Amino acid sequence: MSSTINNSSIVKIFDTTLRDGEQSPGASMNVEEKLEVTRQLLRLGVDVIEAGFPVSSPGDFESVARIGEEVGDRAVVCALTRAVAKDIDVAADALKTATHPRIHTGIGVSPNHLQDKLGISEDEAIEKAVAAVKHAKSYVTDVEFYAEDAGRADPKFLYRMLEAVIKAGATVVNIPDTTGYAVPEIFGKLIRGITENVPGIENVTISVHCHNDLGMATANAMAGVANGARQVECTINGIGERAGNTALEEVVMALKSRADLYELDTNINTKELMRSSRMVSQITGMNVQPNKAIVGANAFAHSSGIHQDGVLKERTTYEIIDPADVGAAESSIILTARSGRHALRHRLDLLGYTLNDEEFERVHKDFLDLADQKKEVYDEDLESLVSEADRTSRAAFTLERLQVSCGVPAIPTATVELHFRDGNILIDSCHGNGPVDAIYRAINRIMQIDNDLIEFSVQANTRGIDALGEVTIRIKDPAGKVFTGRGAHPDIVTASARAYTNALNKLIVSEGKEVPSMEGGRV
Repeated sequence: MSSTINNSSIVKIFDTTLRDGEQSPGASMNVEEKLEVTRQLLRLGVDVIEAGFPVSSPGDFESVARIGEEVGDRAVVCALTRAVAKDIDVAADALKTATHPRIHTGIGVSPNHLQDKLGISEDEAIEKAVAAVKHAKSYVTDVEFYAEDAGRADPKFLYRMLEAVIKAGATVVNIPDTTGYAVPEIFGKLIRGITENVPGIENVTISVHCHNDLGMATANAMAGVANGARQVECTINGIGERAGNTALEEVVMALKSRADLYELDTNINTKELMRSSRMVSQITGMNVQPNKAIVGANAFAHSSGIHQDGVLKERTTYEIIDPADVGAAESSIILTARSGRHALRHRLDLLGYTLNDEEFERVHKDFLDLADQKKEVYDEDLESLVSEADRTSRAAFTLERLQVSCGVPAIPTATVELHFRDGNILIDSCHGNGPVDAIYRAINRIMQIDNDLIEFSVQANTRGIDALGEVTIRIKDPAGKVFTGRGAHPDIVTASARAYTNALNKLIVSEGKEVPSMEGGRV
C-alpha cells in the first residue's frame, strides 16, 4: 500500500504533545515539565518535536529555546506560527538554540475559515501563505506549511494552495483535519488527490494531523498514510484540543503490527511507549482510561475464563501485540519492605529516573513507608512516588501533618499543618460536609486563595486492596484559569489533601500569589 509518490518505507513521527496536547484544558505544563517530557520523547525516538507557539507567551518562547538546547541533533525541533511576519520572527529567534530547526506556519483553507474567521478570498489566502513560507525560509531551510481545516476545504483550491507554497520553499505540507470532521474513506481520497494533482508534491513530505471529534483520528491518519502521507502528527495518549489528537502509540503499533498490509515502519522504540504514556498522564493530570488501546491498564488484561485458557496455552490466541513490545512486561525483581537501597535504585534506573542523592532519599523514605503497608510495590507505585517527591520538592508550601475525625453522628473535622519555604509553620482546623471537604476548608482558612473545585477523581494505581491511591483534582481561579493537582498515598484522604496542595502551588506559581504571613493561621 506504499505511495507511488513517496517511496520511503519510514513514516516520520511528529510529536505535538508539548504544543497541541498541552492545549487540553487543565493540561498545561511548566518549562521543567516540558523538558522532562522532551527527554522521554528522545528516548522514544520521535523524529520531530513541536515544542510550542513562541509568540503566544514568554513561557512558550522559553520552552522552545530550552527544548532546542536539550534536543541537540537528536531530532527536529519545530515551532508553530500563524502566517504573520511577527510570529515567524519570534519563532526563528526561539529556535536559534536548535540544531535542526523547523518553522511550522500556515493559514485556514476551508470556506468556514476563509469567510467566517479571516474574511479573505482564496487568492488573498494564497498570497498570505506564500509570503509566510518565504519569510520563514529566510530563517530556516526546513519549513512546514499547514493548510488549516483542510478536511473541509475545496480540494481544487487546496491543490492550488499547496502548489504555491511548495514553489515558495515549503519542505513539508501538513493536511490537518482540524475539526475531526473527516472519515477514513474521504480523508484517504483527499491525500491521494493531493499526490496526483499537485505539481512538485513528489519533492516534499505530506503530513497528516487529525483530531478525534468523531473518534476516527487514528483511522483517518492511517488512511492518509495508506495514500501517500509519510509524516503523522500525534500526541502521547491522544491528548489535545477538544476530543484530542491522533494517539502516537496507536499509529506506531498499527504500522508495526500490520507491516504485512502497509509495508511501512517508524523510528520509534516501542518499548518506551508505556512509560511515555504514564509520564504524560502524571504530569498533565489526564488519566488514561483503562480500555485505552496499547497503553490502557486493561490493554493486556484477561478476565474471561475462555480468554485466560487461550492465552495460557498460546499468547497470540487473544493478544496481537506482545506486552513486552510496548514496555508493559513486569520486571522479575519484586520490591518489598525487605528490598535494599541497591534494589530500589536499580529499579528506578530501569524505569529511566536519574535521581541525585537527596531526591533518592526522599523517594526511599516514601518507598519504605509504602512497602510497610503493601506486600509488593509495583512500577506504577514507584512512578507515583517519584512524581509525588518531585511535586513536594518544588512546592511553595507542603502539607506536613494532617488529622481528620469523622463518622456518624460526628461532625467531620480536619486539622492541617502547612510548612512554607520561608520557614513559617501554620496550623488551622475546620469542619466540612465530609473529611475531604473539611481538609480543603482548613487549608483555605490558611491560604486565603479564592478558587473553585471543579473536578475530583480517585483511582487505584495498582491492583489489590492495599493499592496506592491517586487523586486528581482541578481547581479554577476567579479568572477562569484551570489548575490540575495530583496526590498519591495509600490513604485516599491524605492523597486528596496532597492533590489540593499541589494544585494550589501551581496557582501560586502561575499568578505570583503571596503565601500567607504568620497572621494567616495559628502556630
